[in-house]
Amino acid sequence: MREEVIVLQEAKKRKAPHGLPFSRLAVMRVALLAAIAVFAVLTPGFLTVPSLTTLLTTTSFVGCIAIAMTFITLSGNIMSFALGATAAVSAVVFVHVLNMAGYFPAIVAALAAGALVSGAQGVLIGGLRANPIIVSIAANVLIYGCAQWLTRNETAHVLNPADTLLLKGKLFGLPVEFIVFLAATIVAQLLLSLTIFGRNLFYIGSGFRAAEAIGLPTVRTTVGAYVWAGLFSAITGITLASRFTQANMEFALHYDYDAIAAVLVGGTAIQGGSGSMLRTFVGVIAIGVIQVLLLLHGLREEWRILATGLIVLAVIVLYSSRRRN
Repeated sequence: MREEVIVLQEAKKRKAPHGLPFSRLAVMRVALLAAIAVFAVLTPGFLTVPSLTTLLTTTSFVGCIAIAMTFITLSGNIMSFALGATAAVSAVVFVHVLNMAGYFPAIVAALAAGALVSGAQGVLIGGLRANPIIVSIAANVLIYGCAQWLTRNETAHVLNPADTLLLKGKLFGLPVEFIVFLAATIVAQLLLSLTIFGRNLFYIGSGFRAAEAIGLPTVRTTVGAYVWAGLFSAITGITLASRFTQANMEFALHYDYDAIAAVLVGGTAIQGGSGSMLRTFVGVIAIGVIQVLLLLHGLREEWRILATGLIVLAVIVLYSSRRRN
């Protein structure tokens, strides 16, 4: 009973799963988002249709990986550096199965590939308590190494581009990819808010040992978080392959870092136990706006990467300072 009280107290302190704690960090985060919005509106060309379409499309690809990252961060396992590789593998699987068996078997195969690759990492982390960062780095290397060997580092092309039309174009004036991202966000939030799995995920993220002591299914929940992360990463792979009618292991490079930035800017606690998919959605849009603004101002790719890294560093420093206080 004492351990259960500890878990509940920790969860309340971190305001899981819905609350937005009123703190200096929260105020600074809101101020940052407001500044980004003002700067975007004042930037010539930002509010044009091509610019906004680019914003919604690119944020959709990163967004599903950010959703996947949120499951992992909420579980108390910080982050993963293998979700981009998981998306790339899923894209390659999608194209190959699409050419052989059709659209819906390809979707099922891609989702299964993503769940398997990420779920295997969850078994190591949840069952053996292996270091999640080390596991994800090792998985990233293994995924790229094995996939490039099997595919001979070649691009897989869709033989009939018409097969991918379902996930291309616009619907209600919005890119289809963005609608997929919206739907994924809603589904993921419902998983967190309305299921036993979601409740357990917050409790385990708030304190693994205490959750284990009161009998919560820590291993099953951790593995479940990684399986869901793999499924949502696979959605990115499917939409990328559909957009470009091809797939290779170069897909989703650097998406992990953009996803990490989006999760942290959105307000999910880096140590786990507090956050939501809605916050991550806001973070994804913010990171996407920053990247579009950099492009509109003529800055090159390396500046985009630098800006993402600085954002992650700033949030971590601010959060560490808050904890010390």
